[in-house]
Order: sequence, then structure tokens, then C-alpha cells
Amino acid sequence: MSTVLNNSPATKDAIREQWNKQAKGWNDSGAVIRPWLHGATQAMLAMADIKAGSHVLDVAAGAGDQTLDVAERVGRDGSVLATDLSPEILLYASRQAAAAGYRNITTLVSEGESLQVEDVSFDAVICRLGLMFFSDPLQGLREMLRAVKPGGGVCTMVFSTPQTNPCVAILMSTALKHAGLPPPDPYQPGGLLSLGKPGLIDELFQQAGFRQIATTKLAAPFRLPAVKDYLHFIKTSAAPIIQILQRLEPPKSEAAWAEIEEKLQPFETGAGWEGPNELLLTAARR
Repeated sequence: MSTVLNNSPATKDAIREQWNKQAKGWNDSGAVIRPWLHGATQAMLAMADIKAGSHVLDVAAGAGDQTLDVAERVGRDGSVLATDLSPEILLYASRQAAAAGYRNITTLVSEGESLQVEDVSFDAVICRLGLMFFSDPLQGLREMLRAVKPGGGVCTMVFSTPQTNPCVAILMSTALKHAGLPPPDPYQPGGLLSLGKPGLIDELFQQAGFRQIATTKLAAPFRLPAVKDYLHFIKTSAAPIIQILQRLEPPKSEAAWAEIEEKLQPFETGAGWEGPNELLLTAARR
């Protein structure tokens, strides 16, 4: 498998700056994200074999919602290191940890493809909805393999196919259309759905050198009172979509958001708005 990758410092700086800008929005959306991903997160922690006393690496941790779940599971004899390329978003992770009273959480600004951690120093590694944004996910997995101890567990969470994540597909395709950009290959590295191609993530884990690889599909519908609530979440938190539309003149941007809302409207139900999502949880051992 060959891909054209863009790992230039300028590209990394642009991605970091974008997530720095969205840090507050992502943190403020925690009340929406936590119930959406709670069940999937608990499954991820179990599949990584995280237990009391474990020392865990949380890669691309963001504002640290799942980091709190890890800290609770490992207890006072365990620890969790949350890493992210955005220093701003890690500030929110640190504040969340302090507010919750956890003393077993530390943070480190570090890119996923070049983790600034010692070899074989963690019992388990997780990465929740982060690996698909890596320009070189194979290198990211190799770094996770390097960091985990022999026999240690690793589990990643990514979006599945465009067909099983229609709202994500609508967001991306509509934003690109209004920006005058051609529809991309949905599996192009670095995109929201880039690792959803059937068999791809297993292949990457194999190439990285993992063993006992198993991928599980998990439904994780996004339930909110109305479509406007979902749009608010996207407008404040979804850096990839925001990055495309913020370059447009206001009338064009408004037209894009209006079309997105129209296309998402059919997911309204009698009980509110429900957007289908399918996640892939891939667990493996070193």
C-alpha cells in the first residue's frame, strides 16, 4: 500500500493551530460527546485490557473526556499520560483532571507520529477518534507499538465507512462542494473516514507489527433534541469542517451551512434527532 503523505512542519503547524482554535469548543461540547461515546469508550478500555494499577498512554487525547475514564479504571496505583499535538486542548484536559480530583493524570504535548515517550513504558495504549487524522497512521501505530510493554494491549477507535456514517459524509461532501473542491477519496489519509475502508485498519496494525488483531464494529448513534443542536456541535467543535468553510465569504458559508442542515433534517425522529454512526474498535497486543 502506497500513499502520498504530507508531514511537512508547515502542515503540522497548521493542524496544531486549527485544533488550538477549536480547543474551547471541543471542551465545551463534553456534555454532548460524553454520552455519545460513553459505551464505545468503555468497550475500548476493556479491549485494551486496562485495569487497576495499569499505566496507560492516551494518544491524541483531546480535552481528556476518555482520560478521566481511564484514570478511574486504573485507580491510585495506576496512571495515565494524555498526549496531543495541541497545547491548548491539553490545558482543558489538565483542568478537567484537576476539577475531578484525579492525581494520576499527566499531560504531554506530542505528535502521534513521534511520541516523546520511552520505549516499552506503558501497560496499555488507547487512541479515541484520533488515528484517522494522522497523515501517517502506520507510523502512529508503530509509535504505539514502541511505547507499549510486551504483551500489553492497544485499542484504537475510528469511524467506519461513509455508508454507515452518513452524517459525517454529508458534512464533508457538502462543505467541499461549496468550497469548490472536488469530492475526495473518502479514505484519503488524514480525513474523518480515512480508516473506514474494510480491512484497512487491520492491515495497518499488521504492518506495524502487532499480533492478536481484532476489529469490532459498534453502533454509536448521536442523539440530540434537534438537528440545530448537532449543527451547533459541529460549528464549535468539528475542526476539519470548520477549516473548509471558514475560508468562504459569509454568504457562501451561510449557504453551505443551510444545505448541510437541510440534508441532515431527515434524521429527525419523533423523539428528537438521531444521526447514525458506526465505529471500528481495533484491539491488538504487542
